[in-house]
Amino acid sequence: MKRGAAPAAGYAQRWPDKDEVSIIPAREALERLREGNRRFVSGVRSGGTLVSQMRRSGLAAGQEPFAIILGCSDSRVPAEIVFDQGLGDLFVIRVAGNIVAPSQVGSVEFAAERFGTRLVVVLGHSQCGAILATLEELGRPSETQSRNLRSIVDRIKPSVEALLTPELGQHPSTLLQQAVLANIRVSANHLRHGSDVLERLIRTDGLLVVGAEYSLETGVVEFFDGVPGAG
Repeated sequence: MKRGAAPAAGYAQRWPDKDEVSIIPAREALERLREGNRRFVSGVRSGGTLVSQMRRSGLAAGQEPFAIILGCSDSRVPAEIVFDQGLGDLFVIRVAGNIVAPSQVGSVEFAAERFGTRLVVVLGHSQCGAILATLEELGRPSETQSRNLRSIVDRIKPSVEALLTPELGQHPSTLLQQAVLANIRVSANHLRHGSDVLERLIRTDGLLVVGAEYSLETGVVEFFDGVPGAG
């Protein structure tokens, strides 16, 4: 369905059929994100992104996001801004620590199947508070932590426990940096191998799941896990 088309009478939205969706290949979507991040770092917004704000009424009829972003809830890492994208461009799922739980997997499955989106990015970031809270909990368990916060920490623990060596323990900033990267890798791998739907789309329909880290200090997004052609 065309982005500017009006919904059928009596319906708020009509889901497009498979042959109506313009599927953007994963590699092309990845390059769009890279280009957008370069614009963000340079402080120059795309004219197309600015115009896209005027597409609001047209997008009420449907959406065709070209990338799915599973990112952290941190207020400093809004995906649409750091990738310089507009309304309807990204399907964004945000949760502290960019963890992967059933609701996040289901959200990714929904977008990948419903909209034909072929790129999934797990976006973590430097100085992540959820990762730091997990490292602190591993070093000094708290009895006052709420069960809801603990559910997040418990999701992160398996990806960072192996890093708690005497060597890294002497360098807290390096430990945190390595833990952030490890957690991104584990989350991306979980999406690749923890869902029959996503496994099928990866195997037969060109779905790509990559891991990336956003630097709070520089604004640069580095794609480092599962990237085609990476060494």
